[in-house]
Amino acid sequence: MDVTSILDAQKAKQQNVTVEKETPLEIDAGHLMVSDLNPIDEESYNENLEEHLRALARDGTQALLAALFSLPTSKSADGPLAQLPPRTYQLPRQKALPKPKPPTKWERFAAAKGISHVKRDKKEWDEERQEWVNRWGKDGKNRRVEEQWLTEVKRNADPDHNPQLAARHERKERIAKNEKQHLANLARASGSSASGPSSRKAELEKSIATTRASTASMGKFDRKLDGEKKLRGVKRKFDPAERSVVDEQKSALKLIGSMDSDARKMRKAPRENEEGSVNARKAIRFASKGKGAASMAGGETRGKSSFAKGKKGGRR
Repeated sequence: MDVTSILDAQKAKQQNVTVEKETPLEIDAGHLMVSDLNPIDEESYNENLEEHLRALARDGTQALLAALFSLPTSKSADGPLAQLPPRTYQLPRQKALPKPKPPTKWERFAAAKGISHVKRDKKEWDEERQEWVNRWGKDGKNRRVEEQWLTEVKRNADPDHNPQLAARHERKERIAKNEKQHLANLARASGSSASGPSSRKAELEKSIATTRASTASMGKFDRKLDGEKKLRGVKRKFDPAERSVVDEQKSALKLIGSMDSDARKMRKAPRENEEGSVNARKAIRFASKGKGAASMAGGETRGKSSFAKGKKGGRR
């Protein structure tokens, strides 16, 4: 049986993997982009537009895949990965490229010591459960002591010691410590040029100066720190002992104005049953030393006569 015609027909259906054109295609593997600079065939374009566009897309995809398969590869869990070359075509951008993040304190230490970073998996094998469990989060292994029904306690432990609560406190402290370090890294990265040791030292000195100025003696009698410099330009202002009458009048009016202002009321509002802003009963009680209004009528005369009689030797 002659199958030559069948093979020729099948070969005609399969297109060649090598794309040959008058102007070679420009391939940018870094961008996964192919540029076709050949002029458009007007006859095929007008005859069948969809077929013409499909043929152009097929040629460009075939050329790009051929270029990708020629690149060096690296192994991974998902299979071989092609290492893309540097990009050649400059794409227009509205904004500048983001600057690389500065290394953290731990990353600088690891680079100096030659420590390689190994990313841990989110799952961890649990020997007791004989299954994969989360390292953190919901049903995480870091909460095993908090959730287990039986916990071993030391013999000399406090009777009120709660191992579940203590484990929870330790976990919260670790989270707070990590968050603090994360914020410190962000602050260092946001102003790496302005947040050096000199700027932090200046901030500390400014805080100390502000604290010193908050006391009545302006920090004169406060305890000095080791290596602390003497603060300059911090002086307490005192009013002169002798002033003119005009200055004293202005200061007195200013004090009265602050006492009468609505923002600082020095006296309480009068009660509803009182007439005026002065409590007459309280004033009489204070003037008579608690004896009442009747004692104020002739108290002064009786006091003088009794004093004179007592001086002569008393009443007869």
